[in-house]
Amino acid sequence: MSTSQQPDPRDRPARLTVGVVGAGRVGPALAASLQLAGHRPVAVSGVSDASRRRAAEMLPDVPVVPPAEVLQRADLVLLTVPDDALPGLVEGLAETGALRPGQLLVHTSGRYGAKVLDPALRAGALPLALHPAMTFTGTPVDVQRLAGCSFGVTAPQELRLAAEALVIEMGGEPEWIAEERRPLYHAALALGANHLVTLVAQSMELLREAGVSAPDRMLGPLLGAALDNALRSGDAALTGPVARGDAGTVAAHVTELRKHAPQTVAGYLAMARATADRALAHGLLKPELAEDLLGVLATGTDGAEGDAR
Repeated sequence: MSTSQQPDPRDRPARLTVGVVGAGRVGPALAASLQLAGHRPVAVSGVSDASRRRAAEMLPDVPVVPPAEVLQRADLVLLTVPDDALPGLVEGLAETGALRPGQLLVHTSGRYGAKVLDPALRAGALPLALHPAMTFTGTPVDVQRLAGCSFGVTAPQELRLAAEALVIEMGGEPEWIAEERRPLYHAALALGANHLVTLVAQSMELLREAGVSAPDRMLGPLLGAALDNALRSGDAALTGPVARGDAGTVAAHVTELRKHAPQTVAGYLAMARATADRALAHGLLKPELAEDLLGVLATGTDGAEGDAR
C-alpha cells in the first residue's frame, strides 16, 4: 500500500491518547510520529537515565510514570521493550488488571505477531503488532526516517484497517505478515540489516589497517552502488573474485586476514561460500572454475601454504 493512498476517513482511528511502555529507541519515535498525526502522547515509562533523557528529548512535557499508570492514561499503548521481555510484560499487565476493554495495545517486536498479546486480548484489549523495518538512533532523526518505512503488520482481521491506518499516519507503508511467518520475516531483516552493519564495520577496520585514511568515504559510493544493484537485480548483481572464480585471489585474501585480522576469517569464508553457491546456481560462476575456489573455501588455504595459519 502506498503512502499516497489515504485511508477512508471512516477507517481512521479517532484522535487517541498515546502511552509508551519502554522508552528505548523505538517507542518515543513512534509516539512523536503519532503526535504529528494529531494524537496526544500522555505518558511514558522508562527505567534507565538514558531512556528518561530520550523521552525528555523526543516527548517533552510528557510525564514519566510507572507502566501501570501509562495504561491508565492512554487509549493507545505502545509496548516497545526487547523481544524476550515482551511475553512476561504482557502477562504481568494482564494479571494486574491494568488493561481495559477497548484499549489498543501495540507491540513493535519483529519476532512476534499478535498472539503474544493473547493475555491482553482476554482482558478486552485490542492487539496489534506493528514492527517498523528500520534501525533507530534514539534521536529526532528517527521520526523523519519513518517516512516511507515498511511496517510488518499482524492483527486480527477485524483490526486490520485500524492497524494499517496507524502505520500510514506514522508515515509508513503497511505490509501484512501472517502470524506464523513472523519469525521468518524477522530473521530475513536481521540477516540483511544487522549483519550488514557487522560487515561494514569489519571492512572499515581492515581498510584502516591497510592505510586508508577515510574508509567511510571510500566505502560509501561502493556500498551504495552495490546495495542499489542488489535491490534492482538480485543475484545478477554479484561481482568480485568469488563470483568470477578467482581462487588465487580468494586464497590471498584469507592469508592476509589470518595475518592481520584472524577474527574475520570465519565470517569471510562463510559469506564467500554462500556467494559461491548463489553464483553457481545462477550461472555466474563457471563450473570449471568452481572446484579450485570451493577447495580454497573448504580449507582456507591455496594448498601451497599447507597448514600455515
